[in-house]
Amino acid sequence: MSCKIRFFIQATPAFIFVVMMGIVSLFADMTHEGARSIYGAYLPLLGASATVLGFVTGFGELVGYTLRLLTGLIADRTRQYWGMTILGYGVNLIAVPLLALVPENGWMLACMLIILERTGKAIRQPAKNTLLSFAASQVGVGKAFALQEFLDQLGAFLGPVILFGVLWCKEGAKPLTSFALCFALLAVPALLTMLFLLFARHKFPSPENFEKPCSNAPFAARKEFFLYLVAIGCFALGFVDFPIITMHIAKKGLVAEHTLPLLYAGAMIVDAFAALFFGWLYDRLRFTALVVAGSVAAFFAIFIFCTDSLPWLLVGIALWGIGMGAQESVLKAAVVTLSSVENRATSFGMVESCFGLCWFVGSWLMGWLYDWNPLYLVVFSVGTQVCSVPLYVLLAKRHVFLP
Repeated sequence: MSCKIRFFIQATPAFIFVVMMGIVSLFADMTHEGARSIYGAYLPLLGASATVLGFVTGFGELVGYTLRLLTGLIADRTRQYWGMTILGYGVNLIAVPLLALVPENGWMLACMLIILERTGKAIRQPAKNTLLSFAASQVGVGKAFALQEFLDQLGAFLGPVILFGVLWCKEGAKPLTSFALCFALLAVPALLTMLFLLFARHKFPSPENFEKPCSNAPFAARKEFFLYLVAIGCFALGFVDFPIITMHIAKKGLVAEHTLPLLYAGAMIVDAFAALFFGWLYDRLRFTALVVAGSVAAFFAIFIFCTDSLPWLLVGIALWGIGMGAQESVLKAAVVTLSSVENRATSFGMVESCFGLCWFVGSWLMGWLYDWNPLYLVVFSVGTQVCSVPLYVLLAKRHVFLP
């Protein structure tokens, strides 16, 4: 016990700030990832078709990513990082509990709230990542984003598991009533998110003081930054969205349908620990960590779509989780390395907009390929992700010339 107490007493203000923002992300992900785990079952009960479900979830993700270019530019222009973070979390987290109030046949209202929730994430994400990057300069870029992702994905695990328990306990009740209870319960972590966020704002009103301005060139002058955009675009094009995976598993009947949320929760746990490992690796090897992560994760589609074996399926899901963990920690840490303080929110916005657009296009293409033959999906997924690896190698070689 004394060792633990001494650890926290000696923790630097920058580290404490990273942990506090990680707790904010934990409760936020409990809210919106919990909600996302039941959208697929909830919207059809309100009268939405499968086409509507696919469009709304896909369009919501597209908005949630591409809008970050604009919000990143606004954050850099205004320097209102805290204001945009608080606004984004507010919009993001009010929308989910309001789903509890949607009436029967109110699928259009539910769809609007789902898109609003993704819009809130787009508002706050570049500003929030920039706030975290200031403290990361002292903690270690890889470690800071890895710890953030670990706590974030812990929330992403707990949210769906808690709702699974609620639905299991309410089995036999009217489905819409059970789902309304789930969304209402998510108001609790939503409230805790805002309380911790405002407390962090009170304790650390100027996180930019953690980092001194450096001589990094603006992102627009860096060939390496745009090379990086191409690399993550290839990675995102081939990274299969999890609903396609669950659709395939359900179609094959490899597990009972009510256990599908637990597979997603398991992927989130792998994601969390992979983020810790690759964040640690990034602080030691920089872009070589991207080479390792890309090489390991690129082949998950083979294990998921080319076998009817449950053990190999679980291996594929674990590799998918590793890819997610690397994407959420190492890819963000690399943005800090390749950008200046003055343009960092814009840089985050560009990277995340590129990633989201490529992920949307890739998911749409792979859904189309899957209808033809799942093997075509596997070839496209593995091929595009493997293309990113030599680009990471080139970045690793060029890194020694970066200031």
